[in-house]
Amino acid sequence: MRLTTYILKRFLYSVFVLIGLSMLIFTLSRVVPGDPARLALGPMAPQWAVDQLREKLHLNDPLPVQYYIWLSNALHGDFGVSIVSKRPVMKDFLTFFPASLELVLVSIFFSTTLSIIIGAIAGRRANGLFDNITRVFTYIGIAVPSFIWAVLALFFFGYLWKALPTMGQLSVGLPRPPVRTGMMAIDAILMGRWDIFVDHARHMILPSLCMSIGRIAQDSKILRAGVVENLKKDYITSAVSYGIPERRIMLRYLLKPSLIPMVSILGLELAGSLGGSFIIETIFNWPGFGKYGMWAMLNKDLNPVLASVMLIGAFIAIANIIVDIIVAYLDPRIRVMERA
Repeated sequence: MRLTTYILKRFLYSVFVLIGLSMLIFTLSRVVPGDPARLALGPMAPQWAVDQLREKLHLNDPLPVQYYIWLSNALHGDFGVSIVSKRPVMKDFLTFFPASLELVLVSIFFSTTLSIIIGAIAGRRANGLFDNITRVFTYIGIAVPSFIWAVLALFFFGYLWKALPTMGQLSVGLPRPPVRTGMMAIDAILMGRWDIFVDHARHMILPSLCMSIGRIAQDSKILRAGVVENLKKDYITSAVSYGIPERRIMLRYLLKPSLIPMVSILGLELAGSLGGSFIIETIFNWPGFGKYGMWAMLNKDLNPVLASVMLIGAFIAIANIIVDIIVAYLDPRIRVMERA
């Protein structure tokens, strides 16, 4: 029951955060220079057409009235119509977001798995050869932005070695599976086309790895520090003195508390992944929501821009709640504090 209360508190905090985010992004979208109606219709459109579109978009109303109208529609799932694509923004979201989510999930899988392996080994063998190599890697991985890794990947794997595909989701000649979930890997499995699944998986390797390198460097560094610190705790010394096998100590007693700081920032990393996907998807020509959001910003298409920020914000809020639940499971002190 106490854990349920803890989750409800986090959910209420997320609601207030989303309301504040909606106010901020809506205000910024209205004060940015440029007339959205004029940009949508082009410089050659007559003024009467621009005025008519401004009236239709409620751009002549006071800002609080505009926000109230937009928020009322958004709560009903109506984020308006894209001025450029001429389609409902929610329909565009359902079309493009699954591809981005698929890429982000694969990226999170790569980063989490490799971070745990690298950080645990480096922390257990601190100041050894592997640990020193890991330190160099973490410095480089954190310092170099993801789009630099993307450009290097295009050069080495796409131009020099030609080992992996670098553009799009599928090779030319393969049919796209029927859209059921929007995630091509799952749709290919449901269709029973393993050739499409394998080809699509090869297309995901480079963009997902480029999105993961910075997180691998950061997370492995955090986990390594946690392992080194927890190795000095008395309960680890006691476990060793009782003759408990090292493998069991590592997996059951050492790794679990060391993962807490790393898991705590997974929500922020998810935000970084979705934000970084804007550039990565553009470089690798990945038809996802990041590329769609970049296209909307360049065209000052306000409805998709607002929807992009809010929907990604809602997704990150849900991810943070899940992370809080995982941390509460890993750290019994949180459950004890809630009971107190």
